[in-house]
Amino acid sequence: MTHAGHFVLSPILISDLLMALCQWYFKAKMTSEDKRRTDYQNGHVPFPGIKAYVDPDTYEDPTQAVHEFTKEIDPSRIRIERVIGAGEFGEVCSGRLRTPGKKEIAVAIKTLKGGYVERQRRDFLREASIMGQFDHPNIIRLEGVVTKSRPVMIVVEYMENGSLDSFLRQHDGHFTVIQLVGMLRGIAAGMKYLSDMGYVHRDLAARNILVNSNLVCKVSDFGLSRVLEDDPEAAYTTTGGKIPIRWTAPEAIAYRKFSSASDAWSYGIVMWEVMSYGERPYWEMSNQDVILSIEEGYRLPAPMGCPVALHQLMLHCWQKERNHRPKFVDIVSFLDKLIRNPSSLLPLVEDLQRYRTADVLVKH
Repeated sequence: MTHAGHFVLSPILISDLLMALCQWYFKAKMTSEDKRRTDYQNGHVPFPGIKAYVDPDTYEDPTQAVHEFTKEIDPSRIRIERVIGAGEFGEVCSGRLRTPGKKEIAVAIKTLKGGYVERQRRDFLREASIMGQFDHPNIIRLEGVVTKSRPVMIVVEYMENGSLDSFLRQHDGHFTVIQLVGMLRGIAAGMKYLSDMGYVHRDLAARNILVNSNLVCKVSDFGLSRVLEDDPEAAYTTTGGKIPIRWTAPEAIAYRKFSSASDAWSYGIVMWEVMSYGERPYWEMSNQDVILSIEEGYRLPAPMGCPVALHQLMLHCWQKERNHRPKFVDIVSFLDKLIRNPSSLLPLVEDLQRYRTADVLVKH
C-alpha cells in the first residue's frame, strides 16, 4: 500500500493477471466454438452470408475456373515499367493499369515465361482463380489476367513496401508496439476471412505477407501446393511432400493435416517474426532439430520488447492439441481489445523475467 492509500500492483502481479485473462478469454471463446466446429465438420457452413471457397482442382477443365473467377484484361491497358523480382514461373514487374473511366493504378504483374508446357500454364493461372474468389482489405487484390495473348499475365494491386519480413528487417526498431499490433491485426483479419470461407492457406509466413505504403498488411501467395517445390524454406517430410517446417504445425508436418488450426499455429510464428523485426524463427537450428524440439515441448521465447499479452497469444497458437488453439475470429477481437487498451501492452516479458529473478534473489 502506498502512503496515499492506493494499492499498487507489482509488475509481476499485473503480468500474471494478464496471462490468466488471456487464458480465460480464449477458453471462454472455445466452448462457444465447439458447437460451431461440430457443425462445420458435419458439412454445415457456419457463415451462410460468406460464400464458400471453390477449389480450382475440382474442375474437370481448370480453365473453366479461370473464366469463372477472374477478369480478362486487354493487354493494351497494361504498361510494364520495371522488373521487381522473379517468381516461380517468370518475372514479376511493376507497372500501370488503365481502367476505362477510372484513373491509372499501380499494379504488380506476374508473367509466365515463354517455352512453358500446358501444365505450367495451368499451375500459373491456378493462383489467379484462387485469388479472384477473395475480396477483403487484408487479402491481396486480383485486378485480372491476360490469357488470350502472350505473355500470359496475372495482374494484382501493387504493394509499395514489398514482403513483410524484408520490410521489417530494413526498419528494425522503427515502429511502436501499437503499429506492430496493427499489422498483426490486419493479417489476422485477412486470415479470419479466409477461414470463414473454408480456405486453408498452408504457407502463412511473413515472407508471404505484402505491405503497402500505409503499412496495411495483406495475405498473398495462394499457390502453395505447387510453389513449395521451389521454396528454399521448404523441406521434405516423412510423408514425402515439401513443407516450410519452421512455420508449420506438428500435425501438418507429421500427417499432412492442414486446417485453419494449423494456419493459427503459423500465425503465431508470424507474430514472432513481426515482434522480432524479421528474425528467422528458431535461428540456426536445423529443420530436424526444430521438429524434435517442438515435440519435446520447446516453444520460441518472446523477442525483446514483446508485451506479455502478445507472447501469451503466440503460446496459445502453439498448443499441441489443435482444437485448443484460438480461432482467427478470437485473435482479431483479442488484438482489438489490446489496441483499445494500450496500457495492456505495457508489461514486457523481459521486465517480468527481471522481476521474477529479483524476487528469487530477495527470497534467498
